[in-house]
Amino acid sequence: MLTAFGRAFKTPELRNKILFTLGVMALFRLGSQLPTPGISYSLVQHCQKGATGSGQSLLGLANLFSGGALLQLSVFALGIMPYITSSIIVQLLTVVIPRFEELKKEGQSGQTKMTQYTRYLTIGLALLQSSTLVAVVRARPSTLIGGSSSSCPTVMPNNDLLHVAIMVLVLTAGTGLIMWLGEQVTEHGVGNGMSLLILTAIAARVPGSVWAIHDRGWGTFLLVLAIGLAIIVAVVFVENSYRMIPVQYAKRMIGRRMYGGTSTYIPLKVNMANVIPIIFASSLIALPMMVAQYMQPQNGKPAPGWVIWVTNNLAQGDSKSYMLIYTVLVLFFTFFYVQITYQPDEVADNLKQAGSFIPGVRAGKATAQYLAYVLNRITVVGAIYLSVLALIPLVALGIVGANTNFPFGGASIIILVGVGLETVKQIDSKLQQHHYEGFLQ
Repeated sequence: MLTAFGRAFKTPELRNKILFTLGVMALFRLGSQLPTPGISYSLVQHCQKGATGSGQSLLGLANLFSGGALLQLSVFALGIMPYITSSIIVQLLTVVIPRFEELKKEGQSGQTKMTQYTRYLTIGLALLQSSTLVAVVRARPSTLIGGSSSSCPTVMPNNDLLHVAIMVLVLTAGTGLIMWLGEQVTEHGVGNGMSLLILTAIAARVPGSVWAIHDRGWGTFLLVLAIGLAIIVAVVFVENSYRMIPVQYAKRMIGRRMYGGTSTYIPLKVNMANVIPIIFASSLIALPMMVAQYMQPQNGKPAPGWVIWVTNNLAQGDSKSYMLIYTVLVLFFTFFYVQITYQPDEVADNLKQAGSFIPGVRAGKATAQYLAYVLNRITVVGAIYLSVLALIPLVALGIVGANTNFPFGGASIIILVGVGLETVKQIDSKLQQHHYEGFLQ
């Protein structure tokens, strides 16, 4: 692999793509460290030292995808989350809105329009989220960063309307710049730009998260590393696992020649939902906790019963109630997302129009039923797999005291492994185009 990596840098075209990608990743990390105008970096650091961790547990996923920039209130504080959210919304609306479904079938031109809609929605969400973020920081920064109001009274020396408007514009522009950088990497670099920026944000926090376990002793540290290596191997195996459904093309006589008769496969990935169910489940379970935090009793008044239950059962990620609800949500969203994004009826119609069939299965409705049956069985395995990965950071939180951004589980490990494998495959394919041995040899 090291030899192939050296050959990649000896190829001018590929070397320029790799260097361009690395440069954009470095620029992304730089923006994640620059404080937003109007924010006092020293006050933010002071608040984080006195944080109890409760605020971080609510926004752990968003902070993870921003590479820690959210809790530091930097220029790229919103990170890639507005783009991820808008992409998911547009993808789900494809099933609901006929116009979007038509655009999806139009090919490249339709995909270009869908991408444009995603950009507009990203800027809209970024404007909404930045306004909410600035309002929270202006009124009660301890809600975001953690700690008490007395230890973290403010992080904005000047909170007048002008400074607030500048902060909102800078945060929104930061999200737009991230989106543009990701598209540039996709066009001029190696791999999918947005995915690589997410990988950069997560990978930047891995060393600190792993080294934090060292405080529990060398034995625990080495044991966690060994378990982490086993988890990575298992994730690589599952992410590369497919259910191959054979497809046979019918023979046709055109003139004096026989065409068709070849066979191929329909690959159904075991984890078709990828990391989306974990994102949905984390976002949904965080809503009642965020509402309950604002409903805390004031002036000695008793809190509502549901606020007390949420505080006692959902505020701590290692509680049994939290784990149970979180697992159920991951299972539900896995089946929900797969059923929406993969349409067996559409695949069956395409096979019928192409003159192909699955051996032993009638064309048309019977093929759709067979595909749905196989898809449901695969989704069961994928849902259990995602649930186990989602629970790993929570179990680690209770056993070794790691934070909720534990790098060997949840969304982080799927993104790190999945994006890494996909990027290596793209580099390998480009090497093979230049008649070199690839990474995967």
